[in-house]
Amino acid sequence: MKQLLQHIKDGRTVIEDVPVPTPRDGQALVKVSASLVSAGTERMVVEFAEKSLVGKARSRPDLVKQVLDKAKREGVMPTMQAAFNRLDQPMALGYSTAGTIVALGKNMSGFKVGQRVACAGGGYATHAEYNVVPKNLLTPLPKNVDFESAAFTTLGAIALHGFRLAEPQLGENVAVIGLGLLGLLTIQLASAAGCHVLGIDIDPKRVKLASSLNVEAVTRPQAESAAVAFTQNRGFDSIIICADTPSNDPVELAGVIARDRAKVVATGAVGLSFPRKIYYEKEISFINSRSYGPGRYDSNYEENGNDYPIGYIRWTEGRNFQAVVDLMASGKLKVAPLISHRFDIEDGVKAYEVITGKKKEVFLGVLLKYSDEKRETSKRVEFPKVISHQLSVVSLGVLGAGLFANSTLLPVLKNNKDYQLVGIASSGGLHAQHSGKKFGFQYATSSDDEIINDPKINTVAILTRHDTHADLVVKALKAGKHVFVEKPLAINSEQLSVISKQLLKTDHCLLMTGFNRRFSPLAQNLKSLIANRNEPLYAHYRVNAGFIPSNHWTQDPAIGGGRIIGEACHFIDVLTFLVGAPPVSVSAHALPNNGKYSEDNVSMTFTFADGSLGVVDYLANGDKSFPKERLEVSCEGMIAVLDDYIPLTMVKDGKKKVESGAQDKGWRAEMAAFAGAIKSGVGAPIPYEQLIGVTKSTFAAVESLRKKERVQYG
Repeated sequence: MKQLLQHIKDGRTVIEDVPVPTPRDGQALVKVSASLVSAGTERMVVEFAEKSLVGKARSRPDLVKQVLDKAKREGVMPTMQAAFNRLDQPMALGYSTAGTIVALGKNMSGFKVGQRVACAGGGYATHAEYNVVPKNLLTPLPKNVDFESAAFTTLGAIALHGFRLAEPQLGENVAVIGLGLLGLLTIQLASAAGCHVLGIDIDPKRVKLASSLNVEAVTRPQAESAAVAFTQNRGFDSIIICADTPSNDPVELAGVIARDRAKVVATGAVGLSFPRKIYYEKEISFINSRSYGPGRYDSNYEENGNDYPIGYIRWTEGRNFQAVVDLMASGKLKVAPLISHRFDIEDGVKAYEVITGKKKEVFLGVLLKYSDEKRETSKRVEFPKVISHQLSVVSLGVLGAGLFANSTLLPVLKNNKDYQLVGIASSGGLHAQHSGKKFGFQYATSSDDEIINDPKINTVAILTRHDTHADLVVKALKAGKHVFVEKPLAINSEQLSVISKQLLKTDHCLLMTGFNRRFSPLAQNLKSLIANRNEPLYAHYRVNAGFIPSNHWTQDPAIGGGRIIGEACHFIDVLTFLVGAPPVSVSAHALPNNGKYSEDNVSMTFTFADGSLGVVDYLANGDKSFPKERLEVSCEGMIAVLDDYIPLTMVKDGKKKVESGAQDKGWRAEMAAFAGAIKSGVGAPIPYEQLIGVTKSTFAAVESLRKKERVQYG
């Protein structure tokens, strides 16, 4: 399918062929008929992408600070590689579309194939021939609402939410400053609600257009005198700012024309330096409107499909969408007069030449149109120029093309002759297409099953979200594939049990979890120091993990498993590697969450069958600029300290030895070991009792934390 993409690294806006996405649970596949180009949000993205590297840095000093902090911790070269990898990811533009449902994932009650819908959401309602959209971002269309009008639904909801925040009453006076698309929608909504509306803009043509919609409007120089006459010198009850300008003039004007204790709502991006005197004297309330309404930026609502009870939240973003299309159906919200340009998706780049001013044309509503003729529906895109390495040990299919795949694993595999990169999948198709082309895969697809069932593939790498790991591991093992799965292996005991049973049935296939740190050269050297020990060891692993908000997907027990299961498994595995066996008991204690943390300031003490002790302190309350990891080991008169996999310091008999180099956390050696194991057939690089034992240890640590007691499990 064709999709409009923005390359952030070099500023190119392009149309590319991308696999048709595959709907997952709670999603619909929509054949798009029309999409609206945002002259605000999307223009800012395009203009940012077109800046030089220095210009990008100047416009986002917050990101520059993050890069500098990372460089302090991990070194300049790894940091630069990570930063350029992020810039290299193409961005799917668009967030407001309309079309027809052609396929449904599971749990999509209330929707059916063939249903006409409006779609919303960045990353979902994109400028592409097909979109996958979660159910709470879909709105059924009345019969008399055409696709072009419905493409304005998301923008209409932004206008409606801003209007609702002003809490106007029937018959009140409402001023709308800025008569672009958002403002022209807002004046109609306010008028339909029974308010007396005055529109204000610097452009006489937009004032004229507002007047054609039966709303009184004036130019900026007339605004103050018109406000006096319009409100009989009382001032406006509500002022909604829809302008898009860094100037403070809209905020200042709003204060002048407001009545005593009026409300000012900003839905546009404007300067926010307030004239204190007038806002203070009138005790004006100011609200910065946030997008479409309640539910926005809540993954539980937007991605997981959990609605808010109507008795508690009357107007969610989804109910705002429905209200907008109902107003269109009734004729009270007219968008046809607001359309200035239409482009076929093949010519979509021209739309951005218009909104960024490269084409000197007056514009307002810019639509992209999609042909109703038969379209490409393939979930697969081929890269025919890729050279096949027939002598490779591993013919690899990859599931997942996110940040970890692109920044860490695929760069390692690209130059490893033991790996032939065959196919790569991502449910949306876009990331697989980009990664497939960049790293030399033979094809990209949006279907996991296509990778798993491909006879040319003998090994599957699973780099998807944590909740999908176990199911995909079992599917791949059943299909007779070797499996590499990024941590965690599973996020609950039931999943782990299913994997364990499947391993017993498929002893000809190897399974390996991405516990890369044990393959680090310095970790291997540390292991060699204690290989012949006759006493138990003590190991203390301190992790400065950094804060992650509680609403992040990794913190969700059903999706990410939480940070102990999802990431602390790495550090438990290093202890297991050093001891040579998994722990048999754990006692875990945590600092209070205090409404901020999510059981991620934890101290876990593990005991091992040989009497060894290991402590993992996993902390989210530190400073991210400080190095992340420090491991100290004491055994038989020797102390070793491994600092963030850069220096390893060993002290014994009063003698000190230091090994150091560039940070190496073992990814390259890990994948080499996996290929070597497949080639030799000697067994898995990480013994299964350790893979499974480490995963059990994470579950036991969570249990200990909750029960506040030691848990024995080995």
